[in-house]
Amino acid sequence: MTPGTPKSQVDTSKPHPARIYDYLLGGKDNYAVDQALAGQLTPEAREGARQNRAFMHRAVGWVARSGVDQFLDIGTGIPTEPNLHQIVQEVNPRARIVYTDNDPIVLRHAEALLISTPEGLTDYIEADVRRPDEILDHARTLLDFRRPVALSLIALMHFVPDEDDPYGITRTLVEALAPGSCLVLSHLTGDFLTPEQNRISEYRSSGINLRPRTRAEVERFFEGLDLVEPGLVTHWYKDTPAPRDATGTDLLYSGIARVR
Repeated sequence: MTPGTPKSQVDTSKPHPARIYDYLLGGKDNYAVDQALAGQLTPEAREGARQNRAFMHRAVGWVARSGVDQFLDIGTGIPTEPNLHQIVQEVNPRARIVYTDNDPIVLRHAEALLISTPEGLTDYIEADVRRPDEILDHARTLLDFRRPVALSLIALMHFVPDEDDPYGITRTLVEALAPGSCLVLSHLTGDFLTPEQNRISEYRSSGINLRPRTRAEVERFFEGLDLVEPGLVTHWYKDTPAPRDATGTDLLYSGIARVR
């Protein structure tokens, strides 16, 4: 971790996506305001959080096994084991990981829990994805951008509204990557929700600007990249087939793409 990082204040008066996600995963690093909002969501939300976490595990493990040993994870969230660095450093103990989130409570947990192997490195920057150049400037001090880097945007860009140019942000980040790098992305969708299951208004009324997107809209994040099979799907599996008992409402599109 970077020494001397200033301590930001944690605002417990408003719900925060990282803490709601932690609650949905069964974690304890959340507050009453987060629990209250999560309580208004449907059971599908909890299952969607679990599916998203499982996608991260499978995806970054596959990327690490494919030979990429540098990871830039933006929108880290509150650490929940196994964390990204634990998965990839089990494949390659020398892997280097830079974590980024804009919630100060994540920083406090990151300092204690996101600990690297002796051979590798983990670091953390408190920053907002809407300032991609700031993130890249920090990451370049720790990662070699002349070599492949895996950019992880897991369940993040649906919190970036259209007026903040989510596609431009992603393009700025991807254009900094060397050929052979990967974009790992999952994104909330309302394509499969019934009106009774849709709780987007509850999120927005709490001050969280949630923007689910259609499949075509999510696919735009991968423009100019080569999607890895099976492409952009609701259940991404590469090395093993999806379980036959996979049921429930699909809430996310996910995929991995290579930089040319």
